[in-house]
Amino acid sequence: MTESWRQMMSVGIVHFMAFPEGDPVEQIRYLGEDDFFDVVEIKPYEPAIMEQIKSICDQAGMSIGIGAQPGLQAGKHSLNNQCEEARKAAVDSVKGAVDAGYLVDARIVACLSGPMPDNEADIPAEMDAMVKSCVEICQYAQEKADGDPIFLSVEQFDDTIDKKCLIGPTPLAVELAERVREQVDNFGLTADLSHLPMLPGNQADMLAEMNPYLIHMHAGNCVIADESLHLYGDLHPRFGYPGSENDVPELVEFLRSLIYVGYFQNPVPTDKPILTFEVKPWDGDSSELLVAHTKRSFRRAWAQV
Repeated sequence: MTESWRQMMSVGIVHFMAFPEGDPVEQIRYLGEDDFFDVVEIKPYEPAIMEQIKSICDQAGMSIGIGAQPGLQAGKHSLNNQCEEARKAAVDSVKGAVDAGYLVDARIVACLSGPMPDNEADIPAEMDAMVKSCVEICQYAQEKADGDPIFLSVEQFDDTIDKKCLIGPTPLAVELAERVREQVDNFGLTADLSHLPMLPGNQADMLAEMNPYLIHMHAGNCVIADESLHLYGDLHPRFGYPGSENDVPELVEFLRSLIYVGYFQNPVPTDKPILTFEVKPWDGDSSELLVAHTKRSFRRAWAQV
């Protein structure tokens, strides 16, 4: 069937990764004029820009997700900081992303945890802080809602190579979700093909363990085989980049794993489960050609699925 994936998922792209510089309004207009993507994930902008982006996406029939990761990373904030003042600053950063989400009718705000503590004995206290932060943000989203609340989704990152996040190892991601869901309903997890190779364990097993809480997926690439390569780490080059981990065969495996674990049947806050591509131009890459390459990679992979 032609484009049969549309029956199962909404395919999206992370705008601020694919277009790291330039005018976001015109870039999102460019994405909106292409009917391939049904979702665009953006970082928060000032209200006037958010209004323009919403108008474009409304006209194009695209939905919008919010990424709180850039704000947290730029401010060096940690939702699991044991210092209460610093933890609250991180929570306030994500609350700002929730506010931006309501301006554009977003259903999900994605974020990341702070760093894994150097001392393993500190992990329980940092997990307590992370749970507290997530519950506060979810409750804030409920209070601000005029209808269904925005969901907070914590993205699983690596814990030893690049971002070195508390969430993190799959057991900690699941523990976080279980503990937060005991207190609020509008919470879930995001997994990312870019990060799975940097974590121990079998991809399908990790996804199966997290699947009861997965509400959002990312797909991208990383370079970890050789530390001497200049894109070593979590830098999201195009699929098939020399020395990287993921190309079309790995995307095929990822899609098959998502089907196998039942992600596309999960109850989610969006119309359909979302799979968003997160790729960044490097070494003189054109953002527009990168987008075209990503679409071709997905179509080639889906043809094999």
